[in-house]
Amino acid sequence: MKDLINELQLKIEKLEDEISFKNGLISMLSHDSKELFGNFLWIIEALEDKTISEEDFFNLLPQIKSDAQKNLQTIHDSNSWLKTQYGEFKIKPEKIKMMDLFHHFEEKYATKLKEKSIKFHFKGDSNAFVTTDRLLLEYVLDKILNNAVKYSFPGQDIYLQEVTEGNQVTLSVIDFGTGIAEKYQSAIFTYENAVFQGTAGEKGVGLSLKIVKNFVSLMHGNIQIISTENAGTTVSLFFT
Repeated sequence: MKDLINELQLKIEKLEDEISFKNGLISMLSHDSKELFGNFLWIIEALEDKTISEEDFFNLLPQIKSDAQKNLQTIHDSNSWLKTQYGEFKIKPEKIKMMDLFHHFEEKYATKLKEKSIKFHFKGDSNAFVTTDRLLLEYVLDKILNNAVKYSFPGQDIYLQEVTEGNQVTLSVIDFGTGIAEKYQSAIFTYENAVFQGTAGEKGVGLSLKIVKNFVSLMHGNIQIISTENAGTTVSLFFT
């Protein structure tokens, strides 16, 4: 009887987490969309009413563009998550070579890495592989690596590290950037976490890591974040 109660309690907690995630997602999308379109309307009406000059209008465009890109990324992330919740989505495990993953992201982030003069390295067994869903793993690593680049300073290094011990494969993205202050670390995967600008002024909405955790769970893996302010962050994924 006790085991049954514990099992039911775990299921209830899982459902509560899922409901909280969905409600937070809807709230975030609603808030950010209202803010973005509100800014669009304000700047257009201000120009029409001649309450701002054309020079001021064009000076505001970079910020409007940045906000639009942020909202577009939010929609993209939300769409990726929704695909795993409805329809016939199923995990499709396959053997994925680590070096294939490394070269994929090395090419994808070539421009951003060059802009910040950041060097991207692989550390581990070049013949190693992990068995999991490629779509989800690439999404997860993409978001983690994006944060690593965002919060790294020009000229620093970023590592994709692989460690295999027995049946467990650990993939880590290691950076030496701004890190996360201890007071914010407990809220990393919640909607209460603070959102910070990158070292080059890049913006985010704080949504990606919430979806990352959800996707890691779908892959039956675990995620761990170790971070020290002004020293860097290591995000590790554990698969068995």
